Amino acid sequence: MFVLGKEVVNLKYQQLAGQKWGRFLYTLIVGVLGALLFQLIHMPIPWLLGPMFLVLVGSKSIRSIQPYWPSAIRSSGMIIIGYTIGLSFTLETLHEIGRQLPTMILLTVLLLCCSFIIALIVSLVSGIPFPTVLMGSIPGGLTQMIPLAEEIKGVDLTVVTFLQVSRLMMIIFFVPVLVFSPLFGVQHHQQLASTIPGVSSGWQDLFPSILVFAVVCTLFAIIGNKVKLPTAYLLGPMIATILLNLSGYHGHALPTLIINFSQMFVGIYVGMLLKPEQLNKKLKIIVLAILSGIILISCSIGLSLLLTKLHDVTLVTAFLSLSPGGMDQMGIIAKEAGAELSVVICYQLFRTLFIFIAVPPLLKAVFKRVLRKTAVRH
Repeated sequence: MFVLGKEVVNLKYQQLAGQKWGRFLYTLIVGVLGALLFQLIHMPIPWLLGPMFLVLVGSKSIRSIQPYWPSAIRSSGMIIIGYTIGLSFTLETLHEIGRQLPTMILLTVLLLCCSFIIALIVSLVSGIPFPTVLMGSIPGGLTQMIPLAEEIKGVDLTVVTFLQVSRLMMIIFFVPVLVFSPLFGVQHHQQLASTIPGVSSGWQDLFPSILVFAVVCTLFAIIGNKVKLPTAYLLGPMIATILLNLSGYHGHALPTLIINFSQMFVGIYVGMLLKPEQLNKKLKIIVLAILSGIILISCSIGLSLLLTKLHDVTLVTAFLSLSPGGMDQMGIIAKEAGAELSVVICYQLFRTLFIFIAVPPLLKAVFKRVLRKTAVRH
């Protein structure tokens, strides 16, 4: 009787493991557990990194059930993130960008040149192909650069993600320490728990405008994908939100729950794509990732000093404006440190837009040339 019952359980388990809905449910549960675990231990961006980590571990340790995550869910997460980024672009930020546009272009290009040089050195030392290292070194944000890396042939997504996550972790931990150190002479302005105005809102505030934004953002994502727009499901909604905002039709920030789930949708998808067993020379790559992150932060400090000479801004405002981290994290730190939030958001947003619009075509052109030369040699 016991053996028969065990066989029935095993049969049900195998059926569950073989069905897409069962694999999807398993993946969702693992993703939520990863997010809650990382939130419990106070890790940065837990709803992105937690699901990514636990799905990665689960896919390698439990072979009997392979995770399943439809690309449509990942795309919906990207649309939500694109909408959230687009909300930051208002008439105020447009005027500020217009006033400091030459400086923004100059400093953004210089920061990207620093990334280019760092990537070249890391590639030569580690032997990792230059396109892969460059994609992992560009300070475009984890959720922005990984989808772009997927679209470029010959790029190792595992290495790109590792380099991006390593740099992001260093920035999230080290930038606040630097900002509140004697180097900047900043005292805590208010509690870190305070958030940027408009970061989240109640459910009742969303309607009916959210319906318009949902339709337009989805249409822009689909059209962008049809015309081969880089990271179309992120850039398309972001452009749609910016256009609607500037036309006078304002959207509301999404509740934290939706933002968290959108990050989890992307984090689970990335966790399934990672292949750590293919990461050669692990120790060397870890050391080089840490060193490159330190050098990039040092370059940001140098460029910040230049910004204080060009415009009447404090050093902490300049540093947070040019730090190679996410706009949301830098905005929260800027609010706590008493920096000029509008300036920080403008520079961070401009770099995001510049990387989205100008960098992908340039990278694709450069990588095609590199791959063509490599093919000729062989």
